[in-house]
Amino acid sequence: MKRQVLLFILIVCLRLVFGQVSYSIPEEMAKGSLVGNIAQDLGLDVKRLKLGNAHVYSGDSREYIELNSERGVLLIKERIDREALCGDTTPCAVHFQIVLENPMEFYSVTVEITDQNDNPPQVLYPVQTGGSLVAEMVPRSADVGYLVTKVVAVDVDSGQNAWLSYKLQKATDRALFEVGLQNGEIRTIRQVTDKDAVKQRLTVIVEDNGQPSRSATVIVNVAVADSFPEVLSEFTDFTHDKEYNDNLTFYLVLALAVVSFLFITCLVVIISVKIYRWRQSRILYHSNLPVIPYYPPRYSDTLGTGTLQHVYNYEVCRTTDSRKSDCKFGRAGSQNVLIMDPNSTGTMQRIQNEKSILDEPDSPLERRDGEIQ
Repeated sequence: MKRQVLLFILIVCLRLVFGQVSYSIPEEMAKGSLVGNIAQDLGLDVKRLKLGNAHVYSGDSREYIELNSERGVLLIKERIDREALCGDTTPCAVHFQIVLENPMEFYSVTVEITDQNDNPPQVLYPVQTGGSLVAEMVPRSADVGYLVTKVVAVDVDSGQNAWLSYKLQKATDRALFEVGLQNGEIRTIRQVTDKDAVKQRLTVIVEDNGQPSRSATVIVNVAVADSFPEVLSEFTDFTHDKEYNDNLTFYLVLALAVVSFLFITCLVVIISVKIYRWRQSRILYHSNLPVIPYYPPRYSDTLGTGTLQHVYNYEVCRTTDSRKSDCKFGRAGSQNVLIMDPNSTGTMQRIQNEKSILDEPDSPLERRDGEIQ
């Protein structure tokens, strides 16, 4: 309701504007940027702005500029895109009023939005398609200056920022084609011969005149041939080559990533094993536990330094007279015994009978043992 009343008063008192001021700012200014000191430019006191409840009235629902009555300045309320606001209209400006109350006063403000080179050129022709291949045909009978095609591009910026120039960056045969600097026309600069390749690829750069300059790149495929079947047979390789190169690049990157991963993994494993073994050796080195040797079962002295076989049991019988002492041999713990001969390098296997001589009743050793006992 308040806005409607103000609008009515504005229409009635349109000719009673007390003053007006104009500013010029570039587009895409950040939010909160300074537009101008409205109090100073209109000759108003900051207290008048505060006591008069000064505010901005733009006439529509969108306000790009706001008033800071505490400082008496205009600030950017919302980032302004000149192309979105005005399109191709030149000049582009924002109009609004500063309204004060008690007494009612109106001040007209115009803020011109200048263009910035924030948009690159857009190529309209030839159309850059990802799947299909478009080629321009040039007959082999073409003479010097033959018009092959024309690159068409536009720039949504205005002024000198929209001035475009065309340059030939790469070509299969740079001595065969040229590009017009201002119009983008691609023409032959010599006579086409039979030795010229059928497939010709041109890379054209479109640049604007802004500071800094922005550019776009377009690829033009040209077929030097007199018949369509010849063109079709030759140009089927273009898309295939592109897909092949893309696949090859992908597989090379994938293989490099896999090899790098395996190498790093192996390196980490090797370092981990080394560290683990080193820590185990340090633990054993600093340990105070006694070392207990391990002897396998039926261990015997094979070096000849011992006097008894470990697999036998022995008993010693002594009398009061040591000269009459005698020994009693027990039965062997195993039927088959290997006896080591310290004076020879060989080994003789001694096979004992199931009945030992000691078990015989007429054994002289047993009788001797009975007499001694």
